[in-house]
Amino acid sequence: MHREYAKSKNYIKKSIWRKSPIGKENQKELLSLKNKFQHCRCFVMGNGPSLKRCELSLLKNEITIASNAQYLIWEEMGFIPTFLTVEDNLVAEDRAIELNAIQNTSKIFPLDLSYCLKKDKHTIMINFIRDYKPFPQFSNDFSEKVFWGGTVSFLNLQLAFYLGCNPIYLIGFDHNYTVSEKSENFVITSEKDDVNHVHPNYFGKGYRWHDPNVERMERSY
Repeated sequence: MHREYAKSKNYIKKSIWRKSPIGKENQKELLSLKNKFQHCRCFVMGNGPSLKRCELSLLKNEITIASNAQYLIWEEMGFIPTFLTVEDNLVAEDRAIELNAIQNTSKIFPLDLSYCLKKDKHTIMINFIRDYKPFPQFSNDFSEKVFWGGTVSFLNLQLAFYLGCNPIYLIGFDHNYTVSEKSENFVITSEKDDVNHVHPNYFGKGYRWHDPNVERMERSY
């Protein structure tokens, strides 16, 4: 009963926001992305260590979708990706100041993270569905809803599809993790440098991340 009440309350909040002036403007921005890059190739960039073994300078003028704290290597890459996405509440909370300060890319964030990730002229908010059955589902209309898939990359694939991109390349997806710390309610607080991602401070000491569920990711892919 409580779960259904929470879902209903969340639906009402989203509906009110979408009818507000800022919500209406946000929807226009979302609709403007539909087929914006139709028949153009794009690169969905994973955050595994192998990404840095790619010649990333070759992607400078390509359509690129990045996520989370990948901005830690943007200076090294020599360019800023076309899009930056976040869907994990731990990343949003722990990196809010840095994420809100980024201005030179298009940021895509779930509306339910607006308590820490703010809507501005560089940011588009999405209706992100976290709790649903059957799992997984893939959205055919990014402007209406986007489905959680256990990894931010699943959001990025739905975005690439909505943009009309074809082909879509995935790079930097190592798809394996070394976890030495214990998780509490599936949340890990790092005690040392991150060996699983593109930068040692990605989920470095003191940062929180969810215990990775590779099997669930594979179901979504």
